Amino acid sequence: MSANPANGAGSRPGTAADYLLPAAGCATDALGLTSIALARLMPMFLWLGRDGLIRGAGPTLAKILAVPDLPGRDFFALFQIRRPRGITGMAGLSRHAGARLQLRLRDGPRTDFRGLAVPVSGNGGMLINLSFGIAVGQGVRAHALTNADFAPTDLAVELLYLTEAKALVMDELSDLNRRLETARRHAETEALTDTLTGLANRRGFDQVLDALIRRGTPFGLMHLDLDFFKQVNDTLGHAAGDHVLGTAGQRLRGEMRSVDTIARVGGDEFVLLLPGIDKAERLSTIAERVIARLSQPIDYAGAPCQISASVGITRSGAYEAPAAVQMLADADTALYASKHAGRGRWTLWSGREGDASDKR
Repeated sequence: MSANPANGAGSRPGTAADYLLPAAGCATDALGLTSIALARLMPMFLWLGRDGLIRGAGPTLAKILAVPDLPGRDFFALFQIRRPRGITGMAGLSRHAGARLQLRLRDGPRTDFRGLAVPVSGNGGMLINLSFGIAVGQGVRAHALTNADFAPTDLAVELLYLTEAKALVMDELSDLNRRLETARRHAETEALTDTLTGLANRRGFDQVLDALIRRGTPFGLMHLDLDFFKQVNDTLGHAAGDHVLGTAGQRLRGEMRSVDTIARVGGDEFVLLLPGIDKAERLSTIAERVIARLSQPIDYAGAPCQISASVGITRSGAYEAPAAVQMLADADTALYASKHAGRGRWTLWSGREGDASDKR
């Protein structure tokens, strides 16, 4: 006779047959309990005869086992007692009466059970009460159990609900923290970015420059100003000027490495940081390439915009102790030397007037 899960713990009282217990002559008579009462107190109990055969089971355990004709089945064929080791029959189970048992089904879901076995007086049988212990969550999911499958006093499912609710809340908080962190990083990036060109702004440039000096990394610094930019604004308007600035930024990106920093620090002023490049020859070659690229006409609404660039260069190796303020001032001095020499040139700061080049 099979169990009726609808009559499990927490549901309406059923009959003795509903819980796989005979109506009379069973162990519950000696305990003074009806089969209904025992099932409600311990919905995961097993009553074993002295031969190890199952004579009765609680409704929840019958639901879990889902074995036809459960009474009469060999307990040790259905369950493996993992702790204490070596229990394979009723004699061993009797010797460990009152001890904590660890069990597992031999077939089906590999759900772990905790158990306690006590002798039933008068017939040599054993009464075993099982639970899932800390594996209650796994047991509930594996066997599709509900609150009605547990004793009314058992808070396992309520605790499981609280645990799952806490996990959901923690997931939501983690997701919120991730979104906030993403928003924070986005805000920081925006705060360090020039909105027109997408390059670094002055604040972003200062952070990188300070980091290079602090780490002692050799580097080159270029201060670049667009020549003839005012004529573009005056003749074609500010929209054309913005287009030229954006295009200039793209061209600078194309000429520099990914590790280099390009920043727009004024209307038509840019500064470039080149980590690891401290040799004058290498820096002058890069400056010539940048000037040549920026000197190529930029089309705006069918009209060619002709600009160029003047560049002032300094390098960290020219100083005993590089300082951001001094290096920027020296690069600015070298830039104006290029302007005064005719524009479209680069000047390397040398500690005096610098060495101007006529290369365009």
